[in-house]
Amino acid sequence: MLAGLTNVTFEFGARAIVEDATWHIQPNERIGLIGYNGTGKSTLLKLLVGQYQASAGTVERSRNTSIGYLHQDLLSFDTNDTILGVALGAFERVLQLEKELEELGKELENTASGRTAAQEDALLHKYSDRLHEMDTLDGYNIHHKTEEVLQGLGFSNADLQRPYKEFSGGWRMRVLLAKMILQQPDLLLMDEPTNHLDLPSIEWLEKYLVHYQGSVVIVSHDKYFLDRMVTKIVEVYQRQLHVYNGNYSYYEVEKVQRVELQQRAFENQQDYIRQQERFIERFKAKASKAAAAQSAMKRLDKLDRIEDVAIERPNIKINFQVDKVPGKVLCELKHVSKKFGDIGIVEDASAEINRGDKIALIGANGKGKSTLLRIIAGAESYDGERKWGHNVDESFYAQHQLESLDVNNTLLDELKGAGSQKTEQELRTLLGCFLFGGDDVDKKIKVLSGGEKARVALAKTIISKANFLMLDEPTNHLDIHSVELLIEALKKYEGSLILVSHDRYFVSKVANTIWEIDNKKIKSFPGGYEEWGEWKERQKANGGTEGKKSEAGNKKAEPAAPKKEVVAPKPEPVADNKPQPASVNEPINKELKKELQKQQKLFQQLEEKIAQLNKEKTRLEAQLTEPDTYSDRNKFVQTETDYKKVDDELQRMNKQYEEVFEKIMELESK
Repeated sequence: MLAGLTNVTFEFGARAIVEDATWHIQPNERIGLIGYNGTGKSTLLKLLVGQYQASAGTVERSRNTSIGYLHQDLLSFDTNDTILGVALGAFERVLQLEKELEELGKELENTASGRTAAQEDALLHKYSDRLHEMDTLDGYNIHHKTEEVLQGLGFSNADLQRPYKEFSGGWRMRVLLAKMILQQPDLLLMDEPTNHLDLPSIEWLEKYLVHYQGSVVIVSHDKYFLDRMVTKIVEVYQRQLHVYNGNYSYYEVEKVQRVELQQRAFENQQDYIRQQERFIERFKAKASKAAAAQSAMKRLDKLDRIEDVAIERPNIKINFQVDKVPGKVLCELKHVSKKFGDIGIVEDASAEINRGDKIALIGANGKGKSTLLRIIAGAESYDGERKWGHNVDESFYAQHQLESLDVNNTLLDELKGAGSQKTEQELRTLLGCFLFGGDDVDKKIKVLSGGEKARVALAKTIISKANFLMLDEPTNHLDIHSVELLIEALKKYEGSLILVSHDRYFVSKVANTIWEIDNKKIKSFPGGYEEWGEWKERQKANGGTEGKKSEAGNKKAEPAAPKKEVVAPKPEPVADNKPQPASVNEPINKELKKELQKQQKLFQQLEEKIAQLNKEKTRLEAQLTEPDTYSDRNKFVQTETDYKKVDDELQRMNKQYEEVFEKIMELESK
């Protein structure tokens, strides 16, 4: 065992993060550490490296185990050294040997030093020892290794001699990641390493870590990354650690089965407990049954209670609403060029976005994806023409949009002012999807972190009723569960969108068209991310001779690409296939709206009835436990009959409640 926890409890004040948790990390393991935001994933890593001390239990670390820990706090590090120099810091002993060999070499060259033969032999022996150690540590290849790793993480040769302090936070994190990889610790702990990486760098890191000689524990919301790299999942859930021997996809299937089994066991045990308690209450005062009642009480006291596995965060749905249908072409770029100084982003590029397109703009950092998105949004200057389509109602989400938030508003007030006409409860529910629960919604925006502000801005984008969305890295500050909710919403979204994202799972689930900036042109692939990836692999295998991708806007798919329309099939019909209203400003479907209102009214009535029935059930349960009820046989029979009648009615109402809820969700998604 390299490191681990044995019966560990850790608390922040009165809040327990984990209770009596045990987890042992073995050599050569690939572990994904997952859990909802705020459940304590980063805290566990800090426990393992000794930054936090356990409230109870033992944190174990093998004396000879070296641990590397990559986390966001490392960004406070600053230096004037080149990035190559910073990364070479991984080889402290080799660098020290280089200096010693240089000094020893100079000393040996100095023939006028007056050394004796014995001193000369000792100096030569020392020099020989250092050379042998240098060779053993493969010290002559450290520059090549370092350059290879830095280039794999996206740095060009020209970047290697630039000062570290010139780079932004994301690029600095890459340098520190390179240094940690080169140190080759026995145990590598990584907290969201893919947050600052582009797609080529993520793919390089995947391949590197798969063959890494040590063990790796990684916290990540990138499902593709977890699927391809890890062989074990450890989930922080309800203050316990749950281990699953497989990748993330295996965990998803296995967890559902575990929860179902535990839920059935819990419900069966609760039925048993209720029966025993009723028996005890009924017969504990009766002499002939007192011993049996006492035995039942002892059985309940000794019972190993099964915990309820109610999901901590309910599976709430995010729903977009679109007010009006746009024309067939939403945006057209003609002969667009953009430069930053001498660096060209696009040159004489043309593209077209049609109704129903869900476009992912992908590629390496520095290729101009976000710049192109800003050009489409009208937030960036350019040469050429950008033609907006008819009846387009757009909404643009990007990091700089955070400036438009009113810092003196609460989260709830900020969303109320967005004009969505949603109720306060609906807005609270939406904020819950974006990781703001309970009293968080009453916080002022000025006290939020950058990531929290980004989530508020994204929530505002979602309630905008726009028919064209432009999204720049929308999943950056979301956990896996929230990403899933956003995916489901965007799949059902009837408008069009273009997005920039390095989350491959997100892109694969949302996009039906892939755009790539290639040789300063916008190239379009008419298909999803996985099809695009397969096509790229075939191109690489054939030396790039299997046809070129078509220009965006060119409706003829190249021979190598799948033969399909530019707009891939959707779960629901796009606006093209629906009857067009007489006027584009009229509601899209009056009958639909009328039916939705009817179901919402029924939903409210059912809620009220269920509340009344629950109240009556509680009253009858209390009555059944009263000795007076049991002393009067007729009263007992009547109360038990009434209880069963209310319970049956409540089950029927709950079933109808769920059916109406599903109907409302279905109508809202149309």
